[in-house]
Amino acid sequence: MLDKLEAINQRYENVNEELMQPDVMSDLKRYKSLNKEYKELGKIVAQYRNYQGVLSNIENAREVIATEKDQDFREMAKAELDELQPEQERLEELIKDLLLPKDPNDSKDVIMEIRAGAGGDEAAIFAGDLQRMYMRFAEKQGWKMELIDAMDGTAGGYKEIIVAVRGEDVYGKLKFESGVHRVQRVPATETQGRIHTSVASIVVIPEVEEFDVELNMGDIRKDYFCSSGPGGQSVNTTYSAVRLTHLPSGLVAQCQDQKSQLKNFDKALAVLRSRVYDMELAKKNEADGIVRKSMIGGGDRSDKIRTYNYPQGRVTDHRIGYTVYNLASVMEGNVDDFVEQLRIAESAERLQEGVTK
Repeated sequence: MLDKLEAINQRYENVNEELMQPDVMSDLKRYKSLNKEYKELGKIVAQYRNYQGVLSNIENAREVIATEKDQDFREMAKAELDELQPEQERLEELIKDLLLPKDPNDSKDVIMEIRAGAGGDEAAIFAGDLQRMYMRFAEKQGWKMELIDAMDGTAGGYKEIIVAVRGEDVYGKLKFESGVHRVQRVPATETQGRIHTSVASIVVIPEVEEFDVELNMGDIRKDYFCSSGPGGQSVNTTYSAVRLTHLPSGLVAQCQDQKSQLKNFDKALAVLRSRVYDMELAKKNEADGIVRKSMIGGGDRSDKIRTYNYPQGRVTDHRIGYTVYNLASVMEGNVDDFVEQLRIAESAERLQEGVTK
């Protein structure tokens, strides 16, 4: 492991030197790629250097114990050694996790699509609740959430809402949120007090750069229309809303959030680019035979992944059998436990794959 860490440390130093070269700084694509690698390697190098410090201190403590004649000094060295050895083990586990193969998309920003499913008005209200939950989570992470497009529900919430979430390690933390989310509660519109079950679906796809996927603008049909709000009333009288159709795939993306047609075009194009990338990646994975039907990832997006039971105050993730009884806190954006448990499960799967190969 030390040889591998030293090689990573050397690569980290080399990338740092490359980033300072004028020819690299003038090449935006190369600069972004190297800067991304530099940040990812930096996480490992930081822990490696901590680990080196601990190993050095352990060696010094053992030398004192072996050679020092003063009893007090030896006792102090033994006490220090007792503290350092657990820290050595902790860092070794952390570094092993960092060295596991990672999803190359983990560091990307995301496009998140939330759609009301079965359940009528209550499903749309629930979709709105989920959007608010993720908005609160994004705020706690220091991320930025930007509205791309939305279709309001007739009784509140959203029939559909699409947002971009940008920040550090966004896809790595949100990718397992894709799937069907189920709510069990008494709707506000229910007069008999009966518990209803409604669902909303979530799709999380990495937001990609222009150089990640090439789109031929000749393959894209552009339609412009007036933005509209709840109930279909016109929000403006200019054709600022944009709908883009990728003719080869039939994929569609639209945006009407901005008053500027150009800004709406840029947002819709970003969504379309990410959807095409996601589709092509799925095809490639299938062709390469690396699609994994695991308990946490790689499954069908129609799979039911989580239940929010209001009468019991319970939230259950069905993929890993993880349940908490703090639903109110979860709906305020405190989904960290689920994110962490799912990431641990993914790491365990990757580690197991490494052992069995």
